[in-house]
Amino acid sequence: MKKDAIIYSENEFGELDGKVANGLVRQSEKYDIVGVIDSTKAGLDAGEYLDGISNGIPLYQNIYEAISNLNVIPEYFIYGIAPLTPSLDKEQQEVIFTAMRMGMNIVNGLPHFLTDDPAYTKVAKECGVIIHDVRKPPLKKDLHIFTGEILTVKTPVITVSGTDCAVGKRTTALKLVEALRAEGIKALFVTTGQTGLLQGSKYGIAIDVLTSGYATGEIENAILNADKENPDIIVVEGQGALSHQAFTSSSAILRGAMPKAVIIQHPPKRINRCDYPNLPMPTLESEINLLQVFSKAPVIAITLNHEGMTDEEITETITTYESKYELPVTDVLKNGCGKLVKSLLELFPNLSKSSTPKWQAQE
Repeated sequence: MKKDAIIYSENEFGELDGKVANGLVRQSEKYDIVGVIDSTKAGLDAGEYLDGISNGIPLYQNIYEAISNLNVIPEYFIYGIAPLTPSLDKEQQEVIFTAMRMGMNIVNGLPHFLTDDPAYTKVAKECGVIIHDVRKPPLKKDLHIFTGEILTVKTPVITVSGTDCAVGKRTTALKLVEALRAEGIKALFVTTGQTGLLQGSKYGIAIDVLTSGYATGEIENAILNADKENPDIIVVEGQGALSHQAFTSSSAILRGAMPKAVIIQHPPKRINRCDYPNLPMPTLESEINLLQVFSKAPVIAITLNHEGMTDEEITETITTYESKYELPVTDVLKNGCGKLVKSLLELFPNLSKSSTPKWQAQE
């Protein structure tokens, strides 16, 4: 049974730092999202604001308006912002205290673990609620080092990598898994970040809080566990970008997954790295080359993040990129995953489970 939850995403819903809230509004197998708090969009429908499709999830001015309109206290209060700095300001802290005093359990995706902070644990104990730090890693005794057993996995493993953080790698990976399943293909998703875990992913871990000695091993272990279900294909979520100076997650994912193919997600209009205005974006060509050399796997498709783009620009970019890179290009939120499914079926012909693949109808 899904648990009722409200998400806090003040001033960030639909923005880059609101990616946790954005992801949960789009899909969640674990929580029933009953509202989002963002005073700058209060009164709007979250789905319509995010993707142009109403989903009945309202945006509220504050926690008091939300509870007043819901006429019920949700079981969980999710902190849905993923900022570069992990600390909470006094206003955000007070919102979390208020949620606890109202009787809500706290779900925290920050690398600042509230269960290690006496200010939060004291209030939680007084209110009889639980704090869940999603990114808090297992005890060291329960972590895994890389073994090389990934080499025995016969199931095709692919990664959805990108040219920057917060470009939609997880969204594309989940959309692709959904499209593959619609073809009768048993596809499993392995998450590598907090949003995927919050959405209810069965396999994976938030690897950005792990030491380098365990990150690769945890990716390998997640794939080995997923492979026990005998899937037809495993899709692994990427993090950051292999070329990004601030993150090592991408290299750990590629090392641990040893993918047979890579899909790359790219925002054509983005000039500088997300949260790093002094770091220019890499060229798509340079990131493709880097990924192929590092992973020893081919980049088989390009997917677009359409931030700042009109529909006409998306269409023009797809045409330009397909000609320049000789790869299929799509925006999965606008045009679906037909091209990606087709590419995978061509690369791994044993995946085909239907006599008339649905992607043909999308061509």
